[in-house]
Amino acid sequence: MGEEQPGSPAPGDVARFTELWDACAGRVFAYACRHVDHHTAQEVVSETFLVAWRRLSGVPEPALPWLLVVARNTIANHRRTDRRRDALTDKMVRLEQLTEFAPGADITVTDRGEVLAALATLTETEREALLLTAWDGLSAAEAAQVVGCSAAAMHVRLFRARRRLRADSATESATPAPLRVVPEPRSLR
Repeated sequence: MGEEQPGSPAPGDVARFTELWDACAGRVFAYACRHVDHHTAQEVVSETFLVAWRRLSGVPEPALPWLLVVARNTIANHRRTDRRRDALTDKMVRLEQLTEFAPGADITVTDRGEVLAALATLTETEREALLLTAWDGLSAAEAAQVVGCSAAAMHVRLFRARRRLRADSATESATPAPLRVVPEPRSLR
């Protein structure tokens, strides 16, 4: 009946872990408090001692320097997670702002391919002019400032871009004539 269950701690592990906790938890917490807020420091201590429990047989003596390295790595992980979350939040805010400032740029997924194909027919300068005014919401004069040309040149670029898009859409909307296949006459030999 004295058999151990698989995954259960060895007889001396609980006592060693308890001694480790009693001797070092306060110092690991103090270290963590110097680097993060109080709440996060508590999480750091918990995660540090979880690692210590999982690797208890590999924890050296004295254990404090090893525990502080684990705490330091845990803090670095928390910071990376915070940076990723903040970057994602910033990106979402920018996307929401884009939709607020460019209501005309609301494109459904099914239209995306058509829009990309239409934009691909334009020259680079025409495409840039059109996107600056239609997508970014700039006036022709403001778009001219961005690309470093005169307002008149920007108006010409916009005119050409719109004309090309109209011509392309007119060609696509015209119903193509049905193909007639006429067999070639057989040659008589």
